Amino acid sequence: MKKLKSTLPNMFLSLFFTCVASGLIVTGSNLYTATPIAESKKAAVADAIRRVTPEFDNNPVDEVYFAATSDGDSLRIYPAKKAGAFVGCAVESSTKKGFSGEIKIMVGFDVKGVLINYSVLSHAETPGLGSKMESWFRTDKKNQSVIGRSLASGGFSVFKDGGDVDAITAATISSRAFLDAVNRAYSAYAQTDSSSGASPQKEDDNEK
Repeated sequence: MKKLKSTLPNMFLSLFFTCVASGLIVTGSNLYTATPIAESKKAAVADAIRRVTPEFDNNPVDEVYFAATSDGDSLRIYPAKKAGAFVGCAVESSTKKGFSGEIKIMVGFDVKGVLINYSVLSHAETPGLGSKMESWFRTDKKNQSVIGRSLASGGFSVFKDGGDVDAITAATISSRAFLDAVNRAYSAYAQTDSSSGASPQKEDDNEK
């Protein structure tokens, strides 16, 4: 069999087919993993909702809607209902004010606006410092915990900023960021109709 000469066209064709094969492999891998990744994220959200809201029998993920925050952004609201009655909601919030970037959390409120619980969805804060937010702000010690408190009279802030929440030791920036995410969650929750769990704008939006 005659050996192919190492010419520029041959090298080009070889490189071309290698790139095509690699592209097909990457595309196939993405298609194969896209669904499991999406399902995993959906399950994580559903689990976070269950942890921060009162017991419910509806599917909050299917009834999700957006509500505006005080800074002009919008957040996802997951209404929790029991026997058709609104019992609370979970708000998926975030802030980019963290020491190492964005922090995402799920915050739960009851019908009176009292903070039931929270779940940290993702963050890149310093291990052993800012990362303590996952438990610090629900620990019943000094003024650390935000659980069972209402934001109706104003948002949370750390002592250094004139507030009444004890910041994580040596992680004031992370603490401020976490509380910012909580405050943003409440500002979106405040748009919710406490009798039905719906957004006041939802009906109008559907009519457009």
